[in-house]
Amino acid sequence: MIYLDTSATTPLLPKVRDAMLRLMDESISCKLGNASSLHSAGSRAKFALNEARTEIAKYIEVPPLELIFTSSGSESNNTIIHTFEHCPIIVSAIEHPSVLYAAEAYGDPFIKIPVDERGIINLNFLKTKLEELTKDNPRQKILVSIMLANNETGTIEPVEEVSALIKIFKDKGYRNIFLHSDATQAVSKIPVNIKKLGVDYLTFTAHKLGGPVGISALYIRAGAPFKSLIIGGAQENKRRAGTSNVILAAGFAAAVSYCQEKNVLDNYQKVRVLRNYLAQRITKILPDAKIITPLEENLSLPNILNVAFPYAEGESTQLYLDLEDIEVSTGSACASGDLEPSHVIMAMYHDAEIAHGSVRFSLPLDITKAKLDQLLTKLPSIVTKIQDLSTLNKAKS
Repeated sequence: MIYLDTSATTPLLPKVRDAMLRLMDESISCKLGNASSLHSAGSRAKFALNEARTEIAKYIEVPPLELIFTSSGSESNNTIIHTFEHCPIIVSAIEHPSVLYAAEAYGDPFIKIPVDERGIINLNFLKTKLEELTKDNPRQKILVSIMLANNETGTIEPVEEVSALIKIFKDKGYRNIFLHSDATQAVSKIPVNIKKLGVDYLTFTAHKLGGPVGISALYIRAGAPFKSLIIGGAQENKRRAGTSNVILAAGFAAAVSYCQEKNVLDNYQKVRVLRNYLAQRITKILPDAKIITPLEENLSLPNILNVAFPYAEGESTQLYLDLEDIEVSTGSACASGDLEPSHVIMAMYHDAEIAHGSVRFSLPLDITKAKLDQLLTKLPSIVTKIQDLSTLNKAKS
């Protein structure tokens, strides 16, 4: 089996499994309790939780107390959007649904920034909207939420430039503009430095870097507005109620530790070379294929390649490849089963045919040229078969 869907989730690392199993064994013997309890078993759990938080905070260079655990990237995103309920919320048109839908529900107004064909936001549009929103109300609280890298195309957004733009407004006295970035896909693939990005909030999650499903981290800058989404307990410094999942936190920390020890950032640059090889080979053997992902090094993540095959439904391509034990994706895993074309590709191209024909290959760290060549032996005949069955293609002919 060839797994090319790591943007949906990554395989659990052995080191992560071992870290969680150790704590599970302690839990069985009652040596690990509820991290909120004052007895010895609770103290051991609290220590393990704090140790995990410190390890993860160190990875993105923030104080541990500015990091909280949630159940998922979607919960983290919803929490920040919810914090700005009834305020203007500005997001990119290609955000993950957990940002888009929440911003539409809570924002007043809800504003989407258009993107170009590379998927990069229009900074002039953002500047104009900020000017309009602050003109008559300099104290207006505003949230801008721009993902660091897109989950479907791998496009890297100019978050640092957005931060610099917001700083210009703050220097003029408009101090209530805040910046959130969903870095779920970016962490471990490209350098993520909070100070350099200049964000007030940042989301990332364990299962995108070899950790367990069910736990995410949310950075909240000290002093930034915050409203708990889940209430009823004092956990996470009174910012997120619910019994702390110490075992998942330890797994998350082990995944982060692995990324540091194994120089995963550098290893992904080797993946980039193979990603580009795949793009070149596809365009050679299927000349009508359209490469969606911008291939320039500073414009996209190293592991994602999104390609549109005209007159070949992406879902059909995915299913035929699955029969060959090759696993890929179409769009976001959170939107699977949705027959609507990808909102990301539509925002970029405004063309339903391109959007419906798009397939995402997201490569693992251990990808080899041999595995990609195996994919390339199967892909052309599959795409051609689907195109031959297409009524749209026949109508064009």
